[in-house]
Amino acid sequence: MAELCALYSGSTGNSYFIGSKSSGILVDIGRSAKQTVNILNRCAIDPLAIGGILITHEHTDHVNGLRVFASKYHIPVFASVGTLSALQTMGILNGSFPAYTIEGTLQLGDMQISTFRTPHDCAESLGYRIRTADNKVVAFATDLGYITPEIEESLMGADLTVLESNHDVGMLRTGPYPYSLKRRILSDHGHLSNTACAEILPTLFENGTKHFMLAHLSRENNTPDIARQTAICGMQMAGIEDGYILDVAPIENTDGYTVEF
Repeated sequence: MAELCALYSGSTGNSYFIGSKSSGILVDIGRSAKQTVNILNRCAIDPLAIGGILITHEHTDHVNGLRVFASKYHIPVFASVGTLSALQTMGILNGSFPAYTIEGTLQLGDMQISTFRTPHDCAESLGYRIRTADNKVVAFATDLGYITPEIEESLMGADLTVLESNHDVGMLRTGPYPYSLKRRILSDHGHLSNTACAEILPTLFENGTKHFMLAHLSRENNTPDIARQTAICGMQMAGIEDGYILDVAPIENTDGYTVEF
């Protein structure tokens, strides 16, 4: 059975492991290599078991540990053309690890990976749809201002969907962030709110997804309880009372949060 470990998720860093104890991949690596290795060890995952790192985009909370980690273990990195160009400008691509453009479908070990575009204020962000060795599908969509038709189609039928539920709009509007930052987060190239996340869940449920993980929660403008209750209310309003699993990736996680799917 495949497992997903949310090593850490939120404004201070994002990284997810998908696979088994013996082999798998990472999606993003947004904290230091040392922190990431420590959490992998607590999850009983050997860093040498990681066959590749998929990068969604170049923001620091998704790539902070990339250069050191990928260099130390010589792990290949995959991202869009725009993201690789941005990483080159940032000095993260230094030739000490292989980096490749991901286009169309990628076969990485025993996993098949496809991509879809996400609207975010960066060079060229991607979401990922990953089919594991036991034919399970996990889809990742975080750091997106809104759900495009392409995103919705790419999430359909996944066994597990990891979906951004970044902020409570009321908390954000009345919170301490400067107006310019609030406007950025609320824009179509910002982050997905709890409400926007909740609105898409019934459609995904009706099309086969029965396991959800809410991710990339804001520490300042959200809580796990608020995100969870908003999602549950969205399902209830669509007449869905049960039959699904709803996980929430912890905002401040130091031990890893693992689910099987």
